[in-house]
Amino acid sequence: MKFNIISYLIGEGFGNVFKNKKSTISAMLVMCISMLVFGLFFIIGENVNHIMNTVESSQEIQVFIKLDATDDEIVAVGEQIKQIDGVNKVTFVSRDEALEIMQDRLGETSYLLEGYKEDNFLKASYKVTFTDLELASQVESKINELDNIAKITSSNETMSKLLAIANGIRIITAIILVGLVIGSIFIIANTIKLTVYARRKEISIMKYVGATNSFIRWPFVVEGIIIGILSAAISILLVGGIYKLLAEKLLESTIVKSIGLSLVTFGEMFSLIILVYLILGIGIGIIGSLLSMRKYLEV
Repeated sequence: MKFNIISYLIGEGFGNVFKNKKSTISAMLVMCISMLVFGLFFIIGENVNHIMNTVESSQEIQVFIKLDATDDEIVAVGEQIKQIDGVNKVTFVSRDEALEIMQDRLGETSYLLEGYKEDNFLKASYKVTFTDLELASQVESKINELDNIAKITSSNETMSKLLAIANGIRIITAIILVGLVIGSIFIIANTIKLTVYARRKEISIMKYVGATNSFIRWPFVVEGIIIGILSAAISILLVGGIYKLLAEKLLESTIVKSIGLSLVTFGEMFSLIILVYLILGIGIGIIGSLLSMRKYLEV
């Protein structure tokens, strides 16, 4: 008996979709546009997070140790730095290694430093990366409090600008995504409202003969879910194609190649996008359906 009822409700939902082809196509068209924009901004957000994670793992400060510090004191400084919250990785650069790095940078004129191998004027140092760029200033401040620190070189200003840009993009993306979700809910609600209005007399009769609100509501909920899922499927295909095209063009550009920027591939985001789109499509369909039914169930 339950199986027959479920079959009836689902069948009615599918029937509503095909009976109201014009309104269904209109709703799907507008919803696909909304979800397409949603998908593109979602991908932008994922790439911003990816780029910031890459920057966080590569950004570092260099902590130079005083020339008169003993080997034990140098080791102690390294251990103390590792204990600071926000420190990800600590790499030691000896005075000899620093001289080799300087010679490599000089290239053909590296012979100018040959006389300093016995009397090395360069300081030993530690290269320090962060678990979170927002903790960079805090980490640098704590390192400055340690003994035997000569100086610290960093790019805090650059880091702050990157964080500000990333946070700005995240906020704008979140606002747009929320707006698109709300807009899509009202689109679905108004589309299903047309179907409900056309069947208002039938709904009233069903109410008078004892049909429950849930029994009346479910076919329209199924209709909303179907519209949402179909819109999500179409949008995923469109987003995938557009992103692949734009990503290829962007990665081929000279500027991106020069800074070594990498983007998240659509394949890496595919499972997450499917999940988000299904939740979005089904959620919008259900909420839109429920909103459109409230008036006509009050008999």
